[in-house]
Amino acid sequence: MAIVTLKKMTLCGLLEEKSQVLERLQRLGNAHLIPLTELPVSTEAASHQITEKAVSALKYLMQCRNKRHQVQSAEEFKLEEVVEQVQMVQAECRRLADRRDFLLKRIAEVEPWGDFKLSELAELGQIRLWFYIVPKRLMNKLDNELVYQVVHRDNINCYVVVLSEREPESTAVPVPRTHTGKVPLSQLKKQLEYTELQLEDIQAERESLTRWITQISKSLVKNQDQADLQVAHTITLDSDPVFVVQAWIAADDEERFMRFANSQHIAVEICDPEPEDRPPTLLANQENLAGGEDVIGFYQTPAYHDWDPSVVVFFSFSLFFAMILSDAGYAAVFAILLALKWRKMGRSHKGRRLRMLAAVTIVFSLVWGMLTGSYFGQAPAENGVLAMFKVLDLNDFDSMMRLSIAVGTVHIAFANLVRAYQKRHSLTMLGPLGWVLVVSGGFIYWQAISLADTTLRLCASVMLVLGAVLLLFFNSDKKIKRPLDLVWRLLDGIMSLTGVTKMFGDVLSYMRLFALGLASASLALTFNQLAMQIYHSVSGIGLLFSLLILLLGHSLNLVLCLMSGVVHGLRLNFIEFYNWSVSDEGYPFKSFSRKGD
Repeated sequence: MAIVTLKKMTLCGLLEEKSQVLERLQRLGNAHLIPLTELPVSTEAASHQITEKAVSALKYLMQCRNKRHQVQSAEEFKLEEVVEQVQMVQAECRRLADRRDFLLKRIAEVEPWGDFKLSELAELGQIRLWFYIVPKRLMNKLDNELVYQVVHRDNINCYVVVLSEREPESTAVPVPRTHTGKVPLSQLKKQLEYTELQLEDIQAERESLTRWITQISKSLVKNQDQADLQVAHTITLDSDPVFVVQAWIAADDEERFMRFANSQHIAVEICDPEPEDRPPTLLANQENLAGGEDVIGFYQTPAYHDWDPSVVVFFSFSLFFAMILSDAGYAAVFAILLALKWRKMGRSHKGRRLRMLAAVTIVFSLVWGMLTGSYFGQAPAENGVLAMFKVLDLNDFDSMMRLSIAVGTVHIAFANLVRAYQKRHSLTMLGPLGWVLVVSGGFIYWQAISLADTTLRLCASVMLVLGAVLLLFFNSDKKIKRPLDLVWRLLDGIMSLTGVTKMFGDVLSYMRLFALGLASASLALTFNQLAMQIYHSVSGIGLLFSLLILLLGHSLNLVLCLMSGVVHGLRLNFIEFYNWSVSDEGYPFKSFSRKGD
């Protein structure tokens, strides 16, 4: 877990060589450009507009079920023309699909009335046809003076045609009039057939366009590279006859960029960040643990001068998810799903990182599920092998609450230890250590009361008092230059002590691990009991119903566990843990490099 040390690089060259230098700098990569001028809005908007249509077209083609062989040669490929064709096909496909849905609805409405064509009024002696769908139970409320014919019946309704010059009064018919339209049923069916044929043709055209997926993807990357280069041109400082470009680079790359500057015959200066600088954050972890970087990037990137919590979040999220799931059977289902997706996730860099995070989370879940002895809500046989691994009882509320709060205490104490390490060159490091003593002493004091251990209680009291003293005198950054500063510092210390209530609430928040785990286990047990009751009470088909209850019930519980495990597992890391460990928000390092190479 490390934030890469960065250095500020300044390059200065002749303005006439600016394009050449920037292109080669982009090929070199691993430099985060620093804007020396304000980025023109038009440049950013133009680059965004270029790629937006192509991305939309690519997504549409990727969703096509049948794809053609990919064209590898780019000789006949023109991005704008292909994107325009895809957009036209997409619009036409949507129009035809809407037309087909409309016709299907109309046919369903008209079909009970049969295939007929309305005659001219003169042919019928000015008699009009009025259509009503009357429920069978209301047929006796039709006015007897009406001239009507029931043309169709189904299980619920009668389809009544009334012959009259004028629309019957509302009191004569118990339901409102129905509009059938003038288009005969046979004509509607012909239109539907023609629309479906058109839809097949346009789908075939869409499939034909899928042959350009590879070329569109390559063009998108090239366009992005070109857009990045265009933006780079606008953020350099130009003063004829020279230009200046600045960038953040990794300290380990210093020699490489020095060689680059010498090869381009341009001036270069590489120095450490100034106190007023705000460098980006570049994280570097082992590939197997880098999934935590993506998780924390989802919420907040730590500042450059802060620390990298991604590895801690990696393992704590896995543990919290396992405690919320609390079932080895469910963990096995997730393991099967991951195995099915393993190869597909391995095709991308981010997929491989998330795959490892998922694998570790599942291993944690399997182990925790075996420790709690829950397999799809069922306990293992008393004399079985699996029973040997059961050491925790979810129904032992007191012990499980203590365990959850102990996890919270360790988590928050570790957060403060890290913060103390970050301040190791100053006496203010004693402030976070004071919080470590307070949270640990509070937990030990609670245990001492339960155990009626006076010695333990005395030790906890000493820890609490010592922690409060450290917070009182060392939790403030205010420097003491005169006697009055000592008073202000003490006031800051007193104010910091009010954070005890916040810490108390944060620690209690970890009880959700036990509560959600108990809820998921209880739901699984309930579905099992319900299925058994149905099986024993209904002979024959009861087996089918009980299997359906098990399948649907456990599927529902699995989805709920997944949602609560992700949401609350991340929440405990991003709210409770971050509050005590990460003090400032940063922004990610964006490498100026060619993605198409």
